[in-house]
Amino acid sequence: MTFMPNSPEARDIASFIHPQTNPRAHEKTGPTIIAKGDGIWVEDSEGKRVLDASAGLWCASLGFAANERIARVAYDQMRKLGYYQTYRHHSNDPVIDLTEKLLKLAPVPMSKVLLQCSGSEANDTAIKLIWYYHHAIGKPQKKTIIGRMAGYHGNTVAAASLSGKPDMHADFGIPLPMMRHTEFPHWYRNHLDGESEEAFATRMAEALDKMIVAEGPETVAAFFAEPVMGAGGAIVPPRTYFEKIQAVLRKHDVLFIADEVICGFGRTGNWWGSQTYDLKPDMVSCAKALSAAFQPISALLINEKIYQAMLIEGDKQGNFAHGYTYAGHPVAAAVALETLKIYEETDIVGHARTVGPRLIAGVRKLADHPIVGHADGVGLIAGLEIVADKAARRAHPQEVKIGAIMDQCARKNGLVVRVIGNRIALSPPLIITAAEIDELLLRLGRTLDDVEAAVRAQ
Repeated sequence: MTFMPNSPEARDIASFIHPQTNPRAHEKTGPTIIAKGDGIWVEDSEGKRVLDASAGLWCASLGFAANERIARVAYDQMRKLGYYQTYRHHSNDPVIDLTEKLLKLAPVPMSKVLLQCSGSEANDTAIKLIWYYHHAIGKPQKKTIIGRMAGYHGNTVAAASLSGKPDMHADFGIPLPMMRHTEFPHWYRNHLDGESEEAFATRMAEALDKMIVAEGPETVAAFFAEPVMGAGGAIVPPRTYFEKIQAVLRKHDVLFIADEVICGFGRTGNWWGSQTYDLKPDMVSCAKALSAAFQPISALLINEKIYQAMLIEGDKQGNFAHGYTYAGHPVAAAVALETLKIYEETDIVGHARTVGPRLIAGVRKLADHPIVGHADGVGLIAGLEIVADKAARRAHPQEVKIGAIMDQCARKNGLVVRVIGNRIALSPPLIITAAEIDELLLRLGRTLDDVEAAVRAQ
């Protein structure tokens, strides 16, 4: 299905997904100016120190302090080669070393790496290659690409079209006509009475199968999914979900692209979310923690059959007409490579696997709070759903403005969380300690108490 601005599906998802800030919301007050950072803490221009449990935008995996080691690498690379393009058979040492490293780390065998500047660009590139691939193998009619309701894949025209967030579509002239969105696999919110996670996963897979059959398998090119849905609310997949979804994709010869922009590099307790959930993608997009957010860089890993199609179609067209000015920037690549070295030397993935259960156990315990309907997570990513009625799983109506209340109460308690509709998403820097997790949970508990009081006072 595609989203129409006023359709029931769009309104339902819109009630769950909090839109971006209205431009007028802070016209008088202005933005909060963040002056400095230290580990998992940031301090604003007025000296208020807060615990950022969102790692900025899911990306500051090594925290917010100046990292002298990475700063030195960037400085040295700027002195040696501050920029060069990677067009027409040019490259540079950091790019070569980084791409080789990524291929060694890949969750499944991959052939080549294309570097860009953002997760949006990586997914946009994947979309173009999907169509390029199907032209190369003589199936140009395979153009339809399926994402998921509430999924997020970026903010370029194509990536935003693929994202299942209607507020990102309304009046922007998107989604593109070949994009579709299958069911939102949020078991707590969408399961039928008495329906287990496994039965729910079966229903989700059957819905995808029916959509592909209705579209015509000969026209469906690819399916995108985040291992854990980030901007959808930190939603972990229901048990057996990806096993069943991948069976449907294989049945209909549909490419699978794993969007690891949020999950990649330790967030789920493994190097990749694809390893956590046994995914076998044809392409993997990554960004964010790739450089710990110290430089804008992303990567798209492609398998051999996609690469061979690029060669075939490139020969046919005379060249491979794709690229970006700053793709493979030597400074960004050098920083990303050093970041990966730090991850390995400090065993950041093992650390996330060690302290993650402490966060998840604490979050699940908060499910007993009167306003929390459900709480769950994996590794160092978690989400809590705030409800008006626990028994009925009833969300607060929009006029309550529960998202704004949650944000205000969190900041009052010195905590930055990602508020997504009626959900609180947590994704602290991967360097967080056990003691800091306890502090995060303490502040989160106080926040929930304050939210409950604020709603009652309305």
